[in-house]
Amino acid sequence: MLRMTDWSLTLHASITEIGAPAWDRCAGDDNPFLSHDFFLVLEESGSVGARTGWLPRYAALHDGQALVAVAPLFLKGHSYGEYVFDQSWARAYEQAGGQYYPKLQIAVPFSPVSGSRLLIDPERGDTDRLRSVFGDALRQACDELGLSSIHMSFCTREEQEALAGHGWMPRIGLQYHWHNQGYANFEQFLDTLASRKRKAIRRERRDAQGCGLEFRVLRGAEISTFDWDRFYDFYQATIDRKWGQAYLTRAFFTGLSTRLGDRVVLMQALHEGAPVAAALNLMGRETLYGRNWGCEGDWPFLHFELCYYQAIDFAIAQGLSRVEAGAQGEHKIQRGYLPSLTYSAHFIRDPALARAVEPYLVHERTAILEEKDALAELSPYRHENSC
Repeated sequence: MLRMTDWSLTLHASITEIGAPAWDRCAGDDNPFLSHDFFLVLEESGSVGARTGWLPRYAALHDGQALVAVAPLFLKGHSYGEYVFDQSWARAYEQAGGQYYPKLQIAVPFSPVSGSRLLIDPERGDTDRLRSVFGDALRQACDELGLSSIHMSFCTREEQEALAGHGWMPRIGLQYHWHNQGYANFEQFLDTLASRKRKAIRRERRDAQGCGLEFRVLRGAEISTFDWDRFYDFYQATIDRKWGQAYLTRAFFTGLSTRLGDRVVLMQALHEGAPVAAALNLMGRETLYGRNWGCEGDWPFLHFELCYYQAIDFAIAQGLSRVEAGAQGEHKIQRGYLPSLTYSAHFIRDPALARAVEPYLVHERTAILEEKDALAELSPYRHENSC
């Protein structure tokens, strides 16, 4: 336990040490990736822990005896599964004789999903102050544990700004999101696009759907053991093609639909009744979050249909305001997903390393903002319908 006058910070090796009601009161119900159940499934399935190098150290901030804020904190001996890359910092520091790992990471493991990371009890009413106090406490914990750094990835802009004056360095990135402008159906969305882009999407959908494929959406308890078995095959095949590591275990996916219910949305493509591809999404109160996908065989434009167009169809039907289709992919722009900024914050203990990283981040920020402006010129929307 770390004490600071009336404030104290405790670190927990399991989410079960923090009760679900207390955690979820702070996390809210908007983003399923921040729920107690999501982190519990990660733990129970062995997807986080010693095997993957994501060791839980969930942080809880107390005001006297009252728990007022929590954060998904992990101790890490590598930088994999984060989607905000600091490997070059680690190499430079270690070449200079420093020890970059282990480090602390405030994040949703294996998920480039934006949202709050300093989860504040909404009944407190002093969110800005608590963010600063929490940030100071986490930085002090990093100091006392003798670790090189602490990083908060895919946080909100407000959180980044609250910590910027407290020794945390801001960083930005780019993702591609689709925004619902109150469309009644997919065709109404297409009507907002330039003619050439509209025709290209119609052609892609026609080609994808003209291969004898059937598409269906399953939620929660509708997803059978067989459906998850096939999805896990697709997931592993995708990992193998990318020479990656399968962090998520088979048990994770069953646990996900068991604990999160209808917030789990599995989109399938079937050929002659058998699944040949699937895309996993989680649904928040306002947003559909696309996560993992995979397929068997070679089907024209199936990735675009299953991950982007089916997601838009679903979001319109459910009245959701946004689809976040994951990291990377300028090709998403032509399909209606526009560049959006993401935010992170970084505290580095060694002043020499911090001085080296800070100008890099300033230069990177300028380059990303310029890139965002340039990419906006590629928008498929007619000018009067630009989001």
